Amino acid sequence: MPSMMTKSEAAKSVTLKPLAVRVTSETLTVDLADGRTIQVPLDWYPRLADGSPEEWEQHQLSDDAIHWPELDEDIGVEGLLRGAKSGESPRSLKRWLQHRALCETPWLEPDYRMPSFKDSPVQTTL
Repeated sequence: MPSMMTKSEAAKSVTLKPLAVRVTSETLTVDLADGRTIQVPLDWYPRLADGSPEEWEQHQLSDDAIHWPELDEDIGVEGLLRGAKSGESPRSLKRWLQHRALCETPWLEPDYRMPSFKDSPVQTTL
């Protein structure tokens, strides 16, 4: 039997629901279902800050968060309301930026980065 949502859970669900998202080179702005608008500095979220306007437009809204698939970024409304910045470690961000740079370089397709054994100059015989 499915559990029923309490009034406070239902109110929280409506309160946290993002309706619209705008990203500029300076800010992330989120309009909520309860009429509030949250605006935070874009540099709080380095992956989002590294994105292009086209990538910023490709977001998905859920009941309490925003997801940018191309940037692998998820930002929860509750965190925005608390003023929480990205919790990603510098090491993780560096790896993501390196991967992103490789993927954006058209001449570095996976086949060229990883040589096959048939191309190896080492010959083995049994």
